Amino acid sequence: MAALSILDLAFVTEGATPADALHHSLDLARQAEQWGYTRFWLAEHHNMIGIASAATSVAIGYVAGGTKTIRVGAGGIMLPNHSPLVIAEQFGTLESLYPKRIDLGLGRAPGTDQLTLRALRRDYSNADSFPQDVLELQTLLGPLQPDQHVQAVPGTGTNVPLWILGSSLYGAQLAAALGLPYAFASHFAPDELYRAVEMYRANFRPSAQLSKPYVMVGANVIVADTDAEARRLFTSPQQAFTNMLRGARGKLQPPIDDIETFWTPREKAQASRMLTCAFIGSPETVRAGLDKFIVDTKTDEIIVAAAVYDHVARVHSYELLARTMGIVS
Repeated sequence: MAALSILDLAFVTEGATPADALHHSLDLARQAEQWGYTRFWLAEHHNMIGIASAATSVAIGYVAGGTKTIRVGAGGIMLPNHSPLVIAEQFGTLESLYPKRIDLGLGRAPGTDQLTLRALRRDYSNADSFPQDVLELQTLLGPLQPDQHVQAVPGTGTNVPLWILGSSLYGAQLAAALGLPYAFASHFAPDELYRAVEMYRANFRPSAQLSKPYVMVGANVIVADTDAEARRLFTSPQQAFTNMLRGARGKLQPPIDDIETFWTPREKAQASRMLTCAFIGSPETVRAGLDKFIVDTKTDEIIVAAAVYDHVARVHSYELLARTMGIVS
């Protein structure tokens, strides 16, 4: 049985505020902890009015401080946006406050547009040094070395677990070479999923952190009492992905009765391809789909995204998922 975790983008829904989104994230994390989810990750995105987790380490601290046992982390930090030293200090601080509960997933994409990237005072050519930056960050979080004149305080010796995130073969190759766990973003970019996972496992080199390959895959999962109810809730992420294709990102919209009136045939095809790894329906329907997905990918863990507009319905979805997959502790 694969472990189950949550990827929460702290969605800001239409009519709500970023504060509402962050409070909802903490509420969900507290309940997920009771239901037996393994970890709760937040992701770095900038200049997006529908996502409240831009200050990712701050949001992680808020969730970790309000929970007791669930692992909390970044899925992920977009390392080209930052110096490794600053991230080592931030996550060293988190690990010092919440020991053995913090994860640090690292991505190579900027997590924003080029104009915002310039506002971050970063040059996207920094992405070319991503492997070197990962190694530098790993060193800063490791034990103090002889003649090491710059150290992260807190950070040195905390050994915060690193993950490589990706949606292409590049991340798979890097994670394998460094002997780190690998998380594939199949919840929005599924095209290279099977090739990337196969490449990662075939080329994995054991490391001090990890002795054998460990794969996490993303999936969109919405569970409701009936298939029809779940499909209606799913129209919120379907609208969001369509709006992304239109270049019109915004707050998460409420569900609608007929998604076919919202998108064009071409938009439907593109959005549906991006949402290939989506399991929507009653507990029985979702269980059947996820069981097959786990067998096909041989994944060790599934991280679930659920862009459900209504917070009560979202919480109910995650509870139904935990119960139908048998992880409730």
